[in-house]
Amino acid sequence: MTWFQYLANLLKDCVINAFDAICFSLIAIFTFQSGKLKKTKKYFYNTDSHKFEKLVVPLRVKALRVIGVISAGIVTAGIIIAIAFRFIDTPKEKMMRGDINKLTEQYQQLQTQVNSMNTALAELENRDNSIYRAVFEAAPLPDSIRYGKKYSEIDPRAFLYWDPDDMLDKIKESISVLNRRIHMQKMSYDSIDEMVRSKEKMLQAIPAIQPISNKNLSHLASGFGYRIDPIYKTVKLHTGLDFAAAIGTPIYATGNGVVLEASYDEGGYGNHVVISHGYGYETLYGHMAKIKSFIGKKVKRGEIIGWVGNSGKSTGPHCHYEVIRNGEKIDPIHYFFNDLSPTEYERIVHIAASANQSFD
Repeated sequence: MTWFQYLANLLKDCVINAFDAICFSLIAIFTFQSGKLKKTKKYFYNTDSHKFEKLVVPLRVKALRVIGVISAGIVTAGIIIAIAFRFIDTPKEKMMRGDINKLTEQYQQLQTQVNSMNTALAELENRDNSIYRAVFEAAPLPDSIRYGKKYSEIDPRAFLYWDPDDMLDKIKESISVLNRRIHMQKMSYDSIDEMVRSKEKMLQAIPAIQPISNKNLSHLASGFGYRIDPIYKTVKLHTGLDFAAAIGTPIYATGNGVVLEASYDEGGYGNHVVISHGYGYETLYGHMAKIKSFIGKKVKRGEIIGWVGNSGKSTGPHCHYEVIRNGEKIDPIHYFFNDLSPTEYERIVHIAASANQSFD
């Protein structure tokens, strides 16, 4: 109970006691005056007869006096009662006001929880859109999907004079929207989890090592770009890297994938293997002495697929290596990030840039 309620109850008790005292006082005064009027005789001096004559109060005047006193008492009591009940609650009103205060406290607690959930969920959604989906290059979820067709924001001041049932309905609606947002966030995280798995597969599939063992970087003989053709002695586009090595040196798959081709190419590659890594990537390994893989075989990064040779259009034993992305042959020098340190990468780029003669 608050100090205000305590003082109000105390004031009400005082007013009721005062009203009872006033009523008893009026009755006592009326009774006393009535008795006094009977015992006390009043006289007045008559100027006409030059005598003191007994004062006789008409019954009508007595009745008016009594009615006036009673009316004044009733009006005064009515004013006091009106003031008292205007500012002081009845027992039923006390109970109702207590229920209202209890409901208000419960609503405020619920509102605090809903606001806290909104804040936490908004932070998760922001991280989901700004960080997680950005990392995996996925489009952020729009608010129309997260919230549904109707957006919901709760303002406690809007509910000050609402019916409790309406307040509960509004809270239920807000909780329903929160549940939808939580469900959509769970679905988003599930899709991100799938992206993580897919990204892991992609990282395992993308070419990332050199096709032969080349720790000291001494086997790279010719780079990607325009080079002198060893047969025609003209400048032609060399679409891969040439790794010079002894015949029989193992050749490794540079990423996970499936063998698309494993055959002899009379056009120049000789014994060669083409691996499809998915995600738009393919790799080609040419001039092998012997092929170990076959079409349709699933291979993993680092698995031996053949051995260095001198087959096809070649002027010496080497492995011709190409990286093809979305049908376009690109420089493989940028796909050794699992093999090289930054210093080694800078060195091999410099070696590959040398304008020399290719092996094929």
